[in-house]
Amino acid sequence: MLADGDTVLRPIKLRDQRAWREVNQRNREWLRPWEATIPPPPPGGPVTHRPTYRQMVRHLRAEAHAGRMLPFVIEYRGRLAGQLTVAGITWGSMCSGHVGYWVDEAVAGRGVMPTAVALAADHCFRTIGLHRIEICIRPENVPSRRVVEKLGFREEGLRPRYLHIDGAWRDHLVFALTVEELSEGLLARWHRTRPEASQK
Repeated sequence: MLADGDTVLRPIKLRDQRAWREVNQRNREWLRPWEATIPPPPPGGPVTHRPTYRQMVRHLRAEAHAGRMLPFVIEYRGRLAGQLTVAGITWGSMCSGHVGYWVDEAVAGRGVMPTAVALAADHCFRTIGLHRIEICIRPENVPSRRVVEKLGFREEGLRPRYLHIDGAWRDHLVFALTVEELSEGLLARWHRTRPEASQK
């Protein structure tokens, strides 16, 4: 478990199903423009369906056991408020991973997601030994872009038609950090630069 104030990251569990479904379904319209979708199959190819919650969790846990993923739920003030996954973890000469996340609209704007991303990044850099973390965001996703801007992620460029989102292949901007850019840690940087800090 990773925690800072009211924000907690912990591994996703099968028993989170009811709370996860409630939050996810209540936020359908808020999340739909940014969520990954499955592209149509090629002619004669197999039809792929979205996994059930139990299938999703089993897949995430298997990937975590293999060292390729860190699947978390986000809790805020004791209630499930979203999900954050460090995926595509690659070792060897790369030591890299990418972060994806979503959060309950009801707690958006309270610093929950920047805190969660900072907790995950510090864990990746300081505990498991990754060298680079990247986050890919649709250019139109202003709230998500604010998260990486608040945390000081470096913008690296555009990946055209990078992911199938909301029914089509969508361009994404790439934001990244390496461990050398964070001598103080990302959570410490966030605490130092967030708006409340300037008022103390």
